Amino acid sequence: MIEHIFGDDFKNIVNTLVRFSLPLILSGILQQLYNWVDAFIVGNVEGELALAAVGATGTVINFYIMAITGFTLGLAILFGQKFGSGELDYIPKVLSTFTVILGASFIILSLLGALTTVPLLELLHTTGDTIHMAADYLQIIFAGIPFMAVYNVYSAAMRGTGDSKAPFLAILVSSIVNIVLDIIFVALWGWGVRGAAAATVLSQISMAVFIIIYASSKYTSLRFSFREKLVDKGCLVQGFNFGLPPMIQSSITAFGSIILQNFMNGFGTQTVAAITTAYRIDTMALLPIINLGSGISTIVAQNYGAGKIRQTRKIFFVGTALMVIVSVVLTALIVLSGGSLISLFGASEAAIDIGRNFFYRLASFYLVFGIATAMRGYIEGLGDVVYSSVAGIVSLAVRIILSYGLVSFFGNMVIAYAEAFAWILLLIMYGIRVFVKHPG
Repeated sequence: MIEHIFGDDFKNIVNTLVRFSLPLILSGILQQLYNWVDAFIVGNVEGELALAAVGATGTVINFYIMAITGFTLGLAILFGQKFGSGELDYIPKVLSTFTVILGASFIILSLLGALTTVPLLELLHTTGDTIHMAADYLQIIFAGIPFMAVYNVYSAAMRGTGDSKAPFLAILVSSIVNIVLDIIFVALWGWGVRGAAAATVLSQISMAVFIIIYASSKYTSLRFSFREKLVDKGCLVQGFNFGLPPMIQSSITAFGSIILQNFMNGFGTQTVAAITTAYRIDTMALLPIINLGSGISTIVAQNYGAGKIRQTRKIFFVGTALMVIVSVVLTALIVLSGGSLISLFGASEAAIDIGRNFFYRLASFYLVFGIATAMRGYIEGLGDVVYSSVAGIVSLAVRIILSYGLVSFFGNMVIAYAEAFAWILLLIMYGIRVFVKHPG
């Protein structure tokens, strides 16, 4: 039916979205493999205690990563709009400005994180049998955060200008480095969680170095000289206008995850091992949805920058149709195989059973999350990042309130139900915005 309405535009939009989004999806999968490989090798070599220790650091690491990716999501929209409008001279100025600003900022923030690791883990009520291993892992991981920031700025620039393959190649290189070093440091040399963390940091450094060399050698618009002015005030203002709202939303979301991690720790080590491992799988499963949403956002931003307003609406409808198909397939995949995937990480039978029950409840709502994500990509591509960010914060608040408020009814499965209800709220809020504020 959609194909009949849009004619040849349907095939063109599908091809554009698939070609652009597929490398993003593969990039996300490979990036998640950092944590998967760490967890897989640590869990099978060191045991469930070490697996829980690595898992307990996830929300802290995620706080930094979500702050970076949230900001650079806004930058990607800015890059896309400038690329669509033909303002190519603006792109290297934005790139140099935020490579310097974000790189320097996260050096400072990472040092602060490394100095406060143990108190932070204690604040999260990390279990006594895992806290020292978790601290060892986290303190090393902080060294790689500034390199992640630089990588994400370059990745945003390349996505915004239409190249989603280069970030994939960078992550492919770093994933290979990570896997090889994990085997050497953990399985062969017996360095435990410290070895897994060192492997991750070195792979993140390789990722940043690769994308800088690739971008500067292939694209003149992505080159800047240290002899010139590196920070442009005009770019700084526009970049913050686009980047701060999603960064604030992502940071608050990550902080909310820390609160939820603290809440989840109260259920004991077995539940922590089960749910944190399940979330690794869930995060991987949702990557096609999230990155298709990013594809919608970027393509909409490029067309909006070029003044093709009607085309943005077509992209939204076709992208939503693709999202429905992807979401249904992922639901079936995770419901059927989620428990088996958890068993790969060396978890106990009891932990596997907890994780399987978690998937039965959460994956049933992937379709809701998928449609909401398509709507979010559309309104963000139009530059409506403030509303999108506020909606995300409201949804998180509801998720936290429901987690604490419904625990007596659902026990440790309340985490899944609360997230599902939050997705429903997101769908309603984004739907109102799309059909009232941006009816096309």
